[in-house]
Amino acid sequence: MQKKIPHIGLLLLLLFTGVTLAQPSQETDKTKVDIQSGYLERKPELPDAFIYTQDTEGQVYIVHEGIKMWCNQAYVYLKDNFVKAYGEVKIKQGDTISMNSNYAEYNGNTQFAFASGDVIFKEPQTTLKTDTLYFDRVKQEAYYRSGGTVIDTASTLTSRIGRYYAEQKNYQFTSDVKIVNPKYTINSQQLDFYSQTGASYLYGPSTIVSDSSTVYCERGFYDTREDTGYFVKNSRVDYQSRTLYGDSIYFDRNKSFASATNNIKVIDTSNQSIILGHYAEVFRQKDSVFITKRALAITLQERDSVYIHADTLQITGKPDNRILKGFYKARFFKESSNPQQAPTSGKCDSIFVNQKKGITKLIHLPVLWTGENQMTGDTIHLINDTRTEQLDTLKVFNNAFLIQKDSLGYNQVKGKRLIGLFTNNELDTINIDQNAQVIYFARNDNDELIGINNTVSSSIQMYMENQEIEGIRFIKKGTGKIYPLSKLPPKARILSGFGWRAEERLQNKDALFDGKPLPLLPKIKGIALPKFQEAFFDEKSQEQLNLPEASKLNPDVFKNRPQDNPMQETPGGENDTLDQKDKIKPEYH
Repeated sequence: MQKKIPHIGLLLLLLFTGVTLAQPSQETDKTKVDIQSGYLERKPELPDAFIYTQDTEGQVYIVHEGIKMWCNQAYVYLKDNFVKAYGEVKIKQGDTISMNSNYAEYNGNTQFAFASGDVIFKEPQTTLKTDTLYFDRVKQEAYYRSGGTVIDTASTLTSRIGRYYAEQKNYQFTSDVKIVNPKYTINSQQLDFYSQTGASYLYGPSTIVSDSSTVYCERGFYDTREDTGYFVKNSRVDYQSRTLYGDSIYFDRNKSFASATNNIKVIDTSNQSIILGHYAEVFRQKDSVFITKRALAITLQERDSVYIHADTLQITGKPDNRILKGFYKARFFKESSNPQQAPTSGKCDSIFVNQKKGITKLIHLPVLWTGENQMTGDTIHLINDTRTEQLDTLKVFNNAFLIQKDSLGYNQVKGKRLIGLFTNNELDTINIDQNAQVIYFARNDNDELIGINNTVSSSIQMYMENQEIEGIRFIKKGTGKIYPLSKLPPKARILSGFGWRAEERLQNKDALFDGKPLPLLPKIKGIALPKFQEAFFDEKSQEQLNLPEASKLNPDVFKNRPQDNPMQETPGGENDTLDQKDKIKPEYH
């Protein structure tokens, strides 16, 4: 039996479709609901209800201005402008949006809808499953607070509380939010998700965990379909043995790549090292880190830490075979655990460090200071004992020149190659090979000057004690002798190629940046806090609620709970540029 009802307001799924229609007047037939099929009956115990039940033609079928609704049974209350639908309820808007549930009801006077029992709401990109769903047609918002699951094209999202904005096609999840993807899992305090693009915004403590990395942030963006992200508040990326920190971090999962900007720290736990700077790139699959803008690498050793600075640093290789390369204006500083012993430091154009082999190469115009000695040459190699982490051997190749200041001048030795040996980080033996020359202020045991030794030899061996030359041995001695101070004029006391550079020596680790301008840091664009949203339920008196007696709902349902509201996050990472002027210098200690 078919029957048309003169007035019923707007039916349930109209609301979920995002279609906004003017509410009809109680006295007009402007929005008639057309009952296309169904068996009509009346029950004496329900005098206000028109009951439609499925018949041999199929389910009850209702049409309302492009909205199609099917159910096994529909109760229509004309007096209250109210509808209840039971059994395999399906509502469809066009070809894009549909909703299924076991039960649904709609109050046409307040334009408020309710669905329960295996609720499934579908749009082109997502499917929402929940037990109970509320919809406010005036606000164009759907809401659940008993747990829900959204299945996206790439991921599955779950939360205890969720809100859907129909016009923006935006979900806002709060409380126990989780995204499960075959590649990773996201957990967040609050997450805003846009179904058309797959974009998600994370607020509060959040993690993105996969087999190869873990991202942490307290405000960030992640594209769940492109697998790229941007994080701006207390952010870090953990790559097994490496952790990357920065004021902003960009992350690309498909390329195993991350970059960070401003106040960067990379901690390498496998090698007990820290890298600092203001721009960095990390390639996980290549085990490579590139860092610039006040770049500094710190190797934390049990006795003496080593600091290396260059305009650009690159660290590559597996944890057991790390290689560090520093390019342009490189400097290094090695602390001394002995307060009576001067630190070791140096400068060069480029630096190369192989941690597995314990070798450091100073390349192009290097200068090295160890103890009271200054050494120069075309290339300098420092070799560590990898077990004790102490200096073992020094090699200077081509144009080797050693200078040591004396109270009356400078002790000097030069040759083609220099090899030095260390004991307890102190240089104690020096060998100069090929065309060796020496100028040495010889003294007796009472520190009285004997004379100035000016000798040429094929090889020279020098013995050091307390950073001073204790003795010299000449191999295949050539010309030379010891001159009285008065017999050797000042100009003759200087070997060709002499250059004393004590004013350049690094006395502490802060001197690594002496003479270098502060980098110009970019302004970081943050991520805006979610716009404040009013409470989903407008708490009203029972009279204002206009709740029909036939409804399954009661006034308590319409009370807002504090735990159901979106978080109000503290400032930091907001959508204005961050002032970096007080963050130029990272903490190195």
